[in-house]
Amino acid sequence: MTLLFIIIWICLITGFSLFGSWYAKKYNKPDALIGLYVAFVLISNILAYKIAEFNLGFYTFYSTAATLVFAVTFLLTDIINEKFGRKETHKMIFIAFITQVAVTFFIWLAVQIEPAPFWQDQEIFAKIIGFTPRIILASWLAFLISENFDAYVFAWFKNLTKTGIYG
Repeated sequence: MTLLFIIIWICLITGFSLFGSWYAKKYNKPDALIGLYVAFVLISNILAYKIAEFNLGFYTFYSTAATLVFAVTFLLTDIINEKFGRKETHKMIFIAFITQVAVTFFIWLAVQIEPAPFWQDQEIFAKIIGFTPRIILASWLAFLISENFDAYVFAWFKNLTKTGIYG
């Protein structure tokens, strides 16, 4: 992946995040941020199966294609925590978790259902979109721990420093 492509990707992710922040401030509702958060989490679960090359020009590293997208979930968590509080943040994390379980279940069903006799791509479909149970369970566990820990730490620092961008 070239540096220009990485910059474009970062700009798009930033644009979505800025939209969510603008919406939350203008309408005093977290729903756009929650929607983006859930979308980023779900997209990250799918993109995590591809290992990508990130060439920064001076250094090349390899990571999942989800790296840039999932990193933004922590920013969205902090924005919700800042504007709407820790309770709303934990609700958002729970919604995203339940959504991950539902998507995984429906993908599993789609892989298991008998394909039409003329459709020749069942193996490719299963390989690309199917999940490995131990990987998805580890992913869910890591998600719940990291996102909830981030919510607690952010709220703790906010209370400790008595600071915030919203008041």
